[in-house]
Amino acid sequence: MKTIATEFRDRRQREERKHRLNREIMAPEVRLSGPENEPIGIVSLQEALRMAGELDVDLVEIAATASPPVCRLMDYGKFKYQEQKKAAEAKAKQTVIDIKEVKFRPGTDDGDYNIKLRNIRRFLADGDKCKITLRFRGREITHQELGLALLNRLRDELADSIQVEQFPKLEGRQMIMMIAPARKKPAGKAEGAAAAPAAAA
Repeated sequence: MKTIATEFRDRRQREERKHRLNREIMAPEVRLSGPENEPIGIVSLQEALRMAGELDVDLVEIAATASPPVCRLMDYGKFKYQEQKKAAEAKAKQTVIDIKEVKFRPGTDDGDYNIKLRNIRRFLADGDKCKITLRFRGREITHQELGLALLNRLRDELADSIQVEQFPKLEGRQMIMMIAPARKKPAGKAEGAAAAPAAAA
């Protein structure tokens, strides 16, 4: 008799698998494909299990909602390994872009401003976007021009390395600006542009 822990582990493994195997398949007959994905046709579940045993492979339910369910004879361990490998390769190709938030106040002093500016440059160099949040407290909200001036100063100092995705915009008691790393221009165009004035000179 199975313990609760064993039943839970078996159920969890089934959920992780996403496919029913062998005697977990409930349908009386299945549409079967062979190890090379060659169509065999509709056979009884017992016959499909017998063939799996003879070939020393698993009977795997590929499409449970089909009528009858579609099953394939395969080495499930090998299949799972290949699926995980494909998923890992696809994940490695994806570049994850984070959005880093950097907060300022209208009265941020130069020392603090320069530290935050360095952090923003580092985030941009890593390929991340930055959300610049400038929070107004109390009566500061009546001096929005101070906040706007600070964000414009920041934008001007970073002009060579950013593209602005959202210009400073007031949202409640804070002003928000979104910036992203500048797209690199193709080298050929930049060289061509530099060569033109030289030729004219």
